Amino acid sequence: MSSAQISLQNVGKKYNYEWIFRGVNHTFQQNEHTVIRGANGSGKSTLLQVILGSTMASEGELSYTATDGKEVKVEENLGLFSLATPYLELIEEFTLIEMLDFHQKMVGFREGLTIDSIIETLYLTSSKNKAIKYYSSGMKQRVKLGLALLSDTPFVLLDEPTSNLDATAIEWYKNLVEANKDGRIIMVCSNDQKDEFSFCEKELNLMDYK
Repeated sequence: MSSAQISLQNVGKKYNYEWIFRGVNHTFQQNEHTVIRGANGSGKSTLLQVILGSTMASEGELSYTATDGKEVKVEENLGLFSLATPYLELIEEFTLIEMLDFHQKMVGFREGLTIDSIIETLYLTSSKNKAIKYYSSGMKQRVKLGLALLSDTPFVLLDEPTSNLDATAIEWYKNLVEANKDGRIIMVCSNDQKDEFSFCEKELNLMDYK
C-alpha cells in the first residue's frame, strides 16, 4: 500500500555566510506527526518554508511522495500542502463565507464537509457575514487553523498554532487535530507549548543541526 512521505537529505539553509541549519536528514511519514523544536531564531519557520518549497535549500535534496506513491517535484507541489502560520495573511476584506468559498474553489475541503458545517466547526456562525478584518486575533487564528486542517491536503504545516488562542480555543484546536490527523503528515513548529504538539509521535530538534 502506498504511503505519502517527505524526505530531507542533508538539507541546509544559509543566509549570506551564516548557516541557519545544516545536515538535516529526516523522513516524514504518513500517519506520523512531528513537532519541530528549537530556540527562538533557530530556523523552525525557515525549515517549514524549505519543506513547503517557498524557500530554496542552500544544499541537500527535498522530495515528496504523494498518497498514490508517485514522486512529486518540488515546483509541482500545489495542492499537497495546507498551512497556518503567523506570517500567512487572510483576505481580510472577505467575509468568512466568501473566504471559505474562495478556498473551496482553490484548494478544496475534506470529503463530506460543506461551508455551513465548517462555519459551525469554527464556532463562527454569528460572524459568518462579517468582514474578517473585524475579527479578533483569536477568531482569525481559528479561521487559519480551520483552513489548514479541513483542507483536502495530505501535508499540513502549523507554525505556533495556539498563538492568540485562549484555554477553551486550545481545547478546540486539539480536538480539531484529533479529528483530522489520520492519513496525513502534520508538522508543528513550537516554542515548547506542549498543547500545540501533544498528538505528535516524532520530534525534530533544530538545535541538533547547528
